[in-house]
Amino acid sequence: MSKPAKTYQEQLEIFKSRGLAVTDEPFAIHCLEHHNYYRLSAYRFPFTVSGNPDQFQHGITFQQLWELYCFDRALRQLVLEACKRVEISVRSRWAYEVGHQLDPLAYLESQHFKNPVLHARAITNLDDEMKRSREDFIIHHQKTLGMPWPPVWVAIEVASFGTISNLVSQLVSPHIRQTIASTYQLDEKTFCSLFHHLSVLRNTAAHHSRLWNRKFAVTFQLPRKKPAYLWDNFCNDPLHGVGRERKLYNSLVLLIHLMQVIEPATHWPQRLLRLMQTLDPTLIKDMGVPHDWQTRPIWQRLVAAGGTK
Repeated sequence: MSKPAKTYQEQLEIFKSRGLAVTDEPFAIHCLEHHNYYRLSAYRFPFTVSGNPDQFQHGITFQQLWELYCFDRALRQLVLEACKRVEISVRSRWAYEVGHQLDPLAYLESQHFKNPVLHARAITNLDDEMKRSREDFIIHHQKTLGMPWPPVWVAIEVASFGTISNLVSQLVSPHIRQTIASTYQLDEKTFCSLFHHLSVLRNTAAHHSRLWNRKFAVTFQLPRKKPAYLWDNFCNDPLHGVGRERKLYNSLVLLIHLMQVIEPATHWPQRLLRLMQTLDPTLIKDMGVPHDWQTRPIWQRLVAAGGTK
């Protein structure tokens, strides 16, 4: 037997019955009207009594719950923006190197890829993406020029992040992989694992899922030597908490690095810093952020560049 549907007022009463203080009921009802109750309630955990996720700590207000929700929403927007720029950059570099070092249609040839099954799946996905595409350049190559499969620099423009991740990591040639990775000052193994992780991160953000306290199943290899300056910025010490390597913080450090490589004049890192500084210090640890994060070199440079709120 399913649970009966609750009105917005009844949903708010559930919050109140669990100890959540609501000082502005019309505002709270408005939030519930436009944001699912279960979406908002997922942000309650740092505000509840230990061992009882259905009982709020004394004095916790709906406004605190809402502010954490708004922080996570702004964080998703920033992460999605960065992932999109990384995706476009890697598309361009991959297409250039494959087109010049192999052949404009080499992306169709399984001998250039490690796993024929994964390659076939990527090409099937790419074919579906081209069929769905209404881009003029795809139509021009296929119908006007009679090319069912356009050159790599054309086809790659409609490929999804996941397809690109597959095609990049599956390249047989370590030289091509390293040539692409060197653009971002990374080792190719680190780069491939990071790009796979970013495809998951991008999809998580694009589907409006929570980022603030998420544990990612797909992580990445931390770069130790290339570039050397990054190592001291990561949360890689067990003293900072087991499992923090699966949280968002290390991903943000790499996104700062990638954004500065791709677009040196970008203000994205400063915008990220300012957003993180708005979060209650007791909540930021749930992102895997070490307690001394603002003393780490990458953040200190952003502060020196005027990145404080």
